[in-house]
Amino acid sequence: MAVDGEQAVSVASAGISDLILMDMSLQKLHGSEANRILRSNERMRELPIIALTAHAMDSDRDGAIACGCDDFNTKPIDLPRLLEKIETQLARRRGVQQA
Repeated sequence: MAVDGEQAVSVASAGISDLILMDMSLQKLHGSEANRILRSNERMRELPIIALTAHAMDSDRDGAIACGCDDFNTKPIDLPRLLEKIETQLARRRGVQQA
C-alpha cells in the first residue's frame, strides 16, 4: 500500500506485487504520471494496473488506459465487479508468464 504517487512508484518498483490498484487522484504524483513511470520500467510493463477513480466518464476511462492502466474501475467500489476485473488481469498475467 502507498499513500501517494511517489510512494506508489517506489513500492511497485520493488517488484513484490502481482497487480496494482492505482488511485488516479494521488498526492505528490498523479496516478497517470505514476503509471507512465512504472510502464517505462521494463520489469513493470506486464504488471497489471487497474485504475480506481470517482470519475466515471468515458474520457476518464480512455485517459486511464492511455497512461498505462489495463482496466478501469469507478468508485464507490462494487466489490464483485472489482474482484472479477482483478481475476481477469491475473489470469492474463499468468498467460503472459507461461508464454
